[in-house]
Amino acid sequence: MMNLVSRLCGKINPISVKDYREYDGLKALEVCLFNREPNELVDIIKQSNLKGRGGAAFPTGLKWEFVASENNDTKYVVCNADEGEPGTFKDKVLLEGCPLQIIEGMIIAGYAVGANNGYIYIRGEYPRAKKLLIDAISNLEKEGYLGQNILGQEFSFNIEVRSGSGAYICGEETALIKSIEGDAGRARHKPPYPPNEGLWGKPTLVNNVETLANIPLIINMGPEEYKRYGTSSSNGTKLISVSGCVVNKGVFEVEFGITLREILFDICGGLKDGKQLKFIQLGGASGACLPEELLDTKLDFDELRKLDISLGSGAILVVDDTVDLLGFVKTTMEFFKHESCGKCVPCREGNKHIVKILDRIIQGNGTERDLDLLKNISMVMRDCSCCGLGQAAPTALITTMRFFEDEYNDLIHHHYKKDIDKLNREVIVNG
Repeated sequence: MMNLVSRLCGKINPISVKDYREYDGLKALEVCLFNREPNELVDIIKQSNLKGRGGAAFPTGLKWEFVASENNDTKYVVCNADEGEPGTFKDKVLLEGCPLQIIEGMIIAGYAVGANNGYIYIRGEYPRAKKLLIDAISNLEKEGYLGQNILGQEFSFNIEVRSGSGAYICGEETALIKSIEGDAGRARHKPPYPPNEGLWGKPTLVNNVETLANIPLIINMGPEEYKRYGTSSSNGTKLISVSGCVVNKGVFEVEFGITLREILFDICGGLKDGKQLKFIQLGGASGACLPEELLDTKLDFDELRKLDISLGSGAILVVDDTVDLLGFVKTTMEFFKHESCGKCVPCREGNKHIVKILDRIIQGNGTERDLDLLKNISMVMRDCSCCGLGQAAPTALITTMRFFEDEYNDLIHHHYKKDIDKLNREVIVNG
């Protein structure tokens, strides 16, 4: 395990500026404001090869550059703290353990891209974290690290905290922006992308909590030192949240390059009660279900991409062989049916039909045509849905049909055989 991004969690009073400064907190911000030009900071983040930790793994420095290059007097920085993916709770550790580090990252981002206002959008189910953020912001304002003319410099930056009401869709950046604007949280088509037209039509930088928490570290240690951690394609560390049928559950910080097997057995102690692994779901409810044969896969954006799999938010759900596969997938799809905002047809209708078909198969009335329908609907959703929610919703279905196809076929053919036997008996009895 590593202790880099989360090194101060549990070690200091989370809202104490004094405590934070004793561990080099705010040193990166002071260096930036007094010794660095904004374009230098963009270059440093690009050189660090930091990729977004919210799920998309988009290069952070490139996103900063897009916003910085926009010729507009009004820009925004938004911290996406709407951690709504089931099984994901790694941002909560940072939000409650060291909110000052996240805020410092936001202020540096604002200075780099030319923004003077920021919003932290936090899910409503995190009331303690929300209060800590508000108190941390207030303390930084009192110390002159937020507000007008920070540390006597020309740069000013203000932060407001907004929270949602539990809608899963508001973790998607355009839906989140709509929610901050006071509208219903619904995703919109892209382009234009938020770096060009985001909050109130202005250039907006949207970064995840963990992404922003990495910024002060990179500034303090330099991009080359930062790149010593991880792999050539995935630098740094990753917070993962582990849950399910495993001995040690919780949030762990690991270096990129570690294998899934090492996480499961060396860090988490293996499965509970000596049971056998069925699969692990990587990235939350919208993530892929991977069989034991893939446990030697490295935690690495490129390695996973070769398997057509995304790391997602870093959630790992461990499932043992006593769990009913189709029941698990149906429950997952019912979640997305409930959480779909209903704006686009593929997501709204696709989730409904998948649940119906899965229910038909589970009840013993499925046919081979149903398997074709599941594949076709899930492909349409993946390719045609308006936002990432709809596109990723059928991932558990797609990957279980890919890696556990026999279980789908067995269930259908088993019931076929029962029906044929029943029909034969009726023919014999009735002549």
